[in-house]
Amino acid sequence: MSETRQTVDRSDAARGEGDAVAEPGRSRPAPHERADGHQQGGSQAPEQAQSPGAHAPGDDGRARGDDEAGVRGADEDALRGDVDELVAAAAQRDEYLALAQRTQADFENYRKRVAKEAAAAQERGMVKLAAELLPALDNLDRALEEGAAAAERDGRDAPLLEGVRLVRSELHAALARMGIECFAPKGAQFDPAEHEAMAQQPVPGVQSGTVAEVFQPGYRLGNSIIRPARVLVAA
Repeated sequence: MSETRQTVDRSDAARGEGDAVAEPGRSRPAPHERADGHQQGGSQAPEQAQSPGAHAPGDDGRARGDDEAGVRGADEDALRGDVDELVAAAAQRDEYLALAQRTQADFENYRKRVAKEAAAAQERGMVKLAAELLPALDNLDRALEEGAAAAERDGRDAPLLEGVRLVRSELHAALARMGIECFAPKGAQFDPAEHEAMAQQPVPGVQSGTVAEVFQPGYRLGNSIIRPARVLVAA
């Protein structure tokens, strides 16, 4: 009985010495664990699980694609807007160009019309002036005819007759400078547009329809007849 108790006391003392060798406050590791926190014979601990807010690589690619598509769409919209502005500007330019061309054409037509009207007014003025002077010229012609007849009867040329010839010559020269022409169509074919038939009768040696005699000369300005020539037409 005493031997058995001594054996138990020695066992307790041995356990007490083992506990005293261990560091205070630290428990012994389990037989299946190592001191570095890994299980014996096992691999390292699995990686930490992904957090709920993290994105997968596929999500990042789709996000970048959406961003690039949005940028391309914005660029296309901006380019389309620029093209629309250019088209509108070109249309407005064409409209202004057409308006300028119409204005220029209208101005050119107006200028031509004004020039034509001015020329016509000038022509009318000259025709009116010539018409006022023609009676005086007719009187000078009659005076010259009578003076020539009197000089032939008297056998001498009156000095006054020469002065009348000079006045008549100067008036005709002034009318010629204005483009007014005197015409006496004796021997020409009768033209009712330029001639006024005062009489018609047979004239020996003159073909029918021909001007046999000029009673009063005619005057014209270009193609405009100021006064037709008064003539005798051979029948």
